[in-house]
Amino acid sequence: MCIDLHTHSVYSDGSSTPTELIELAAQNGLKGLALTDHDTVEGVPELVRLGKEAGIPIITGVEISTTLREHTLHMLGYGIDPTDPSLLAWLRPLQEGRDKRNNAILAKLQNLGIEISAAEVERISGCGQTGRPHIARYLVENGVVESFEAAFRQFLGRNKPAWASRFSYPAAEAISMIHRCGGVAVLAHPGHIDKQMRKQPAIIRELVLRGLDGLELYYPTHSRKMKKKLRALVQELGLLATGGSDFHGQTRPTHRLAGTSHEFCPPCSILKEIKERQHALNR
Repeated sequence: MCIDLHTHSVYSDGSSTPTELIELAAQNGLKGLALTDHDTVEGVPELVRLGKEAGIPIITGVEISTTLREHTLHMLGYGIDPTDPSLLAWLRPLQEGRDKRNNAILAKLQNLGIEISAAEVERISGCGQTGRPHIARYLVENGVVESFEAAFRQFLGRNKPAWASRFSYPAAEAISMIHRCGGVAVLAHPGHIDKQMRKQPAIIRELVLRGLDGLELYYPTHSRKMKKKLRALVQELGLLATGGSDFHGQTRPTHRLAGTSHEFCPPCSILKEIKERQHALNR
């Protein structure tokens, strides 16, 4: 039996609605699901309601963009209250930062001779948060590049011609906010920080001092060697070991939703461990 605690919907940069996520989770035999859209919880209440109707346990979630010195880190918040006014107000600068970056990227693409407008990108986005993946989809659909990956490689990636930075909170502040909203804080896809796994130990130990609760151990691109080193840190530092596919639907088709039909299958025991850590933090 599997769970998947890292998915995205149309409310950020995924292509699936909450209804479609629940339907796919049921097809894959999942016994737990979390929606962790980027810097927004807009779709979470809907998923919670649909999960109850389908008999699939749902844990609330969000993925927050953060920084630690020169590093960009993504922090997963599980068990947060998606209706908390303080959380919604705190997320707003992140959302506004995306809008400002989008405008900067579009201006750079236009200066490169690529005809593109905010209205066209919003049409692709449909609802929720608009970001670089939607711009990438426009570039693919209009024949500017041949693939989603090529859009980032040629234009949208860091230090590429249309790259633009945006506002993000320090990692410690994100951890603190997640705790204030009743949740647990987990570092997403830590293997992305350094493929050689040289930087992670120092970064993770520093985050633990700031209150980090766990690491996303089970992740599609984490090699066996990465997982071995991350598991050792989990055990040494008393951290949670969570897992998720980072499912985006058609936006990132290589990341399939977890399920018993294929090898990526984070264990159901994670849900109980998260709830126990959450209870310990909030008592």
